[in-house]
Amino acid sequence: MSDGPTNDPLSGRLIALPETRELDRLVSMLEEQGAKTLRCPMVAIRDAPDPAPVRDWFLRFPVDDLVFFTGEGLRRLYGFARRLDLEPAFLDALRTARKITRGPKPERALRELGLKSDLRAEEPTTDGLIAALSAHDLRGRRVGVQLYPGNPSTKFTDFLVRAGTEPHPVVPYVYASAADDERVVELIDRMADGGIDVIAFTSSPQVHRLFDVAKAMGQDEKLQTALQSTAIAAVGPVVAGELQRRGFGATITPEHGYFMKPLVSAIVAALAEGPSSA
Repeated sequence: MSDGPTNDPLSGRLIALPETRELDRLVSMLEEQGAKTLRCPMVAIRDAPDPAPVRDWFLRFPVDDLVFFTGEGLRRLYGFARRLDLEPAFLDALRTARKITRGPKPERALRELGLKSDLRAEEPTTDGLIAALSAHDLRGRRVGVQLYPGNPSTKFTDFLVRAGTEPHPVVPYVYASAADDERVVELIDRMADGGIDVIAFTSSPQVHRLFDVAKAMGQDEKLQTALQSTAIAAVGPVVAGELQRRGFGATITPEHGYFMKPLVSAIVAALAEGPSSA
């Protein structure tokens, strides 16, 4: 008897991956489970082209609190600090300020610097951060806030102002196109034909790019068919919420721990049984 189904629960499955920064790691984890993967990185991540606002943000130190929405943001800020000869000041601020994180990724980035968060949102969303901070007296506190691109909402900084703080936001990176439009259209075609088992989204900008390309290339209707023909995995509630706003529910999400390993485990749990599309 073969023990293949036990050892390779995703054997014969084809999973599309719009991820960029941790693409190789995600591919490795899925292929270890027997899956085939289709790489189609939707966005590239770049430093903010104008360093002046980032420099100005550093020069507002010391602050009482530092809020990190993303691990990418913290790493980019550290890179700016080193290039601007402000590394000691930044590290000192990280050591002395109360460090508040939205989820596991900024927590992991802090650990890379030998630090840990002092307060972490139970739910890795803006609402989760607000809930975590609502239990604390924030009046008169100076708060440095690392935001991320593509989120025009001022909900969090508005909350800080109402709570009596002086918020100082910064966006240290930008998104750019990664895969060319033709490759994205090819992905849409393959999904619409039922040739892909799962598309696994790990950030909301990936969702934005997919829909933007479909609109620009006249593929709106085909994308609707594609997403109806393919299981949709979302790494966490922010991505799932973005899909929901566009009329699609994520059918695969981790029960807890919104990062790569729980996402892979959720995909395995969902696809270990049943026929494959590949």
